Amino acid sequence: MRTIALIPARYDSSRLPGKPLKDIGGKPMIQQVFERVQQARGLNAVYVATDDDRIREAVEAFGGQVVMTPAEAESGTDRIAAAAQALNLADEDLIVNVQGDQPLIHPESIEAVLTPFQTPDASDFDMTTLSFKIVNEAEITSPKDVKVVCDYYGNALYFSRATIPHGRDYWDHDSFKHLGVYAYTKAFVDRFNQLPSSRLENIEKLEQLRALEYGYRIKVIESQWDSPEVDVPGDIELMNHLIQASP
Repeated sequence: MRTIALIPARYDSSRLPGKPLKDIGGKPMIQQVFERVQQARGLNAVYVATDDDRIREAVEAFGGQVVMTPAEAESGTDRIAAAAQALNLADEDLIVNVQGDQPLIHPESIEAVLTPFQTPDASDFDMTTLSFKIVNEAEITSPKDVKVVCDYYGNALYFSRATIPHGRDYWDHDSFKHLGVYAYTKAFVDRFNQLPSSRLENIEKLEQLRALEYGYRIKVIESQWDSPEVDVPGDIELMNHLIQASP
């Protein structure tokens, strides 16, 4: 069994065209992500999955590996499934899906999302992802920051852009936001990718809700490290400030 990290990256972002190539800390953002993922222990290889030659050329220029995917891939999971097929991954191989707009992703977060697959409980869930306890109160109500609630066993009950849980009378509980890192077997990616999009997925525009609506179990691991995303031009200045202060 191999463990492969795939970083899906597309050029034509509606809110920030050319996003993977934006300069963050003196490097293209995709390079910042790649180099941090590469530091995680337990990975056999790291690839950027893209359909754009500009991204391919940038990745190859810093010595990274690229797998080209069809331009018609409509979602991140479509791109992951196409990349896994192009790499001839076996059904039992593990895939870590790391978004290409998280230049502060911590290597230990990558390791954390893989850890449950090494335990006797690995048959109790279908995929894993990460959460982070919210410390910035503005994120609790921001639709940009996806929140997650879990059961007593750490399995996701729901993901939402709304405030969940919402205290009716008072607010004395912790809230957790979702970090867009996933791990699953190649077999599960293929199974998931064949499912029609779901009602809640289309309402919230959150692909992971498809798994929940079809009855699959998502194990959520709390990360010690935040991993903010770059979505709009204003995020670049903030990210440059944060990356200078990061280890």
